[in-house]
Amino acid sequence: MAMSTGGDSSGAMSEINVTPLVDVMLVLLIIFMITAPLMSHRITVALPTANPKTVDTGPVEPMDLAIKDDGSMYLNDLPVTEAELKAQFAVAAAKSPQPELQIRADKGLEWKNIGKVLGDAKAAGMVHVGFMTTGKE
Repeated sequence: MAMSTGGDSSGAMSEINVTPLVDVMLVLLIIFMITAPLMSHRITVALPTANPKTVDTGPVEPMDLAIKDDGSMYLNDLPVTEAELKAQFAVAAAKSPQPELQIRADKGLEWKNIGKVLGDAKAAGMVHVGFMTTGKE
């Protein structure tokens, strides 16, 4: 607050307190002094160019793996052994774009069997794995 010395104290004070204004201006001055040199630097970025000759192959068909209670496996509705499944995982992992592995397992199947299949898929390099369920009948 402003303070008056002597004189008539009954009149209204018309003095303004400029201390907060000076504080704000000094902060803005410091901010502009710091950011102004940064604005003069130019960064060059190499942007990729579009290749109009590439052909979009469309969506990739997923790999459907069904595992029964007895441990038998069916890849895309064809019976498959564990060794054949590992080979199919290696082939699918090398494709670009990589297909999704969709696993359907029976309700009574032990989790260690699913874990083994997931481990084999990960070891082959499969990254897109999903689980399929059925709705209420």
